[in-house]
Amino acid sequence: MVTLPRKATHQQTRTFNQQLLLRAIYDRSAISRADLARLTGLTRTSVSALVGGLLRDGLIEEIGRGPSTGGKAPILLRFRAAGRQLIGLDLGESEFRGAVVDLRGNILHSLSLPLNGRNGDAAIQIVFELVDGLLSGNSVSPLLGIGIGAPGLIDSRTGTVRWAVNLDWTELRLGALVEQRFGVPVVVANDSQAAAIAELNFGLDIRPANLVVVRVGRGIGAGVILNGRLFQGDGSGAGEIGHAIFGSSSVACRCGRIGCLETVASMPAMVDAARLLDAEIIDESALVAQYQAGNEHVCKVVANAGAMLGAGIAALIGALNVNHVLIIGPATRLGEGWLAAVRDEAQRRALPLLARDTQITLGRAQDDDVLIGSAALLMTHELGLSLTR
Repeated sequence: MVTLPRKATHQQTRTFNQQLLLRAIYDRSAISRADLARLTGLTRTSVSALVGGLLRDGLIEEIGRGPSTGGKAPILLRFRAAGRQLIGLDLGESEFRGAVVDLRGNILHSLSLPLNGRNGDAAIQIVFELVDGLLSGNSVSPLLGIGIGAPGLIDSRTGTVRWAVNLDWTELRLGALVEQRFGVPVVVANDSQAAAIAELNFGLDIRPANLVVVRVGRGIGAGVILNGRLFQGDGSGAGEIGHAIFGSSSVACRCGRIGCLETVASMPAMVDAARLLDAEIIDESALVAQYQAGNEHVCKVVANAGAMLGAGIAALIGALNVNHVLIIGPATRLGEGWLAAVRDEAQRRALPLLARDTQITLGRAQDDDVLIGSAALLMTHELGLSLTR
């Protein structure tokens, strides 16, 4: 969303008013010009001029006349989901996934490419190849831009991947590289932050103003929503709890430190710890199956991992006092038993008055969370809109 500067130029004022108008149309199934003027406080002359521009841009359309209130029946306007297309990317641990979506967040087609151990410059080439593949599909709508959800510490203001361990990217200006290659606006965000945007817009019946979404898979990260907006912190690293140290683990982390939360509470960490007690636990699927079957060794490992995650969440509760915490990612397949361990430890460690009011629940954990969330961030950046149901 764009905030109007104190001394706005004519173009800035027009852009602000156009986004105000577009949001009003976007949130409604159909609306007349007169109702838009009443709703936004803009003059009818301004509304008429701005609507004309949006019609020419193909972002809205006229859909016929509405009921008359005594005079001539008004012409109704509707937002065009097909007015633009966006590309959302999820740069995962083992594969890069991408999708073309419309302006309502509907996936039109998708594509995935395996990493096969590639990193550095080779991984950048996979990003280019993925976008090329998505663009090769038939499209009749202009491309608004590309949203990218990437692992690691991301400076979204400059589109820079400051540090992504597994991809061997350091201070990589990924946004600029992709924008130069494809000639469209690009937004880059941490994958957990992108997933938080998707959960906020699609995963909840009632959207709270404040929300923390914790993603637990190969790594652990949190996306923080404050006052309805993504909070990224001064260095865009808000929510990086996976590399904070809780407990007394002596396991080396992939970041180079010892005892990070990821070394005890991530899915690979649970698999490794369980394998030491039961050689049959060879992967995440085996871990989940044996946990659900009541394997004593696995249950002990999962309970300890859940408690450590709860300690991390307790720190977030104390720092932010956010009443809604969602957990998503592959670890949610462990179910309610694991979640109970997380809740118990979070409540034990956080200030009781704050913990009592905090709901810790499982999110929808869809595979497309990062794709949709990164596309939503791009749409917010370019049109002042957020994807809604």
